[in-house]
Amino acid sequence: MLFDPTTEAGARIQKRLQNDKIIWMTTVAADGTPQPNPVWFLWDCESFLFYSQPNARRLKNIARNPRVSLNLEAGAWGDDVVVITGEARLDPAAPLWHQFPGVAEKYQEGAEMLGQTLEQLASAYTVAYRVYPQRIRGS
Repeated sequence: MLFDPTTEAGARIQKRLQNDKIIWMTTVAADGTPQPNPVWFLWDCESFLFYSQPNARRLKNIARNPRVSLNLEAGAWGDDVVVITGEARLDPAAPLWHQFPGVAEKYQEGAEMLGQTLEQLASAYTVAYRVYPQRIRGS
């Protein structure tokens, strides 16, 4: 693991990765422009799991350049920074999004706020991919 969850900083990072609902993923467009997008995610202590609509531009960006950056929201004064860099890879063996352990507990409320069920969202977000972290920094 890239951080020690037994330290104060590592425990804070671990808690945020388990509980935060949104992480910003930045991919790079063909012209080199960074493309940040807020995404729902699951952290399994080894990789981040994401699901995407099949026509999302981020999938084209990842196919061209799998290096990505992930950022959690910082505190109001920039005092709780978590930045991860890593490599994204498709995961065709992943279960359907709504069947993945932990999704219902983490995102049921968000689905309801969007006026959809988890199953409806899963039917649109069908491409699974993972980001394998290589570096992490936090404050």
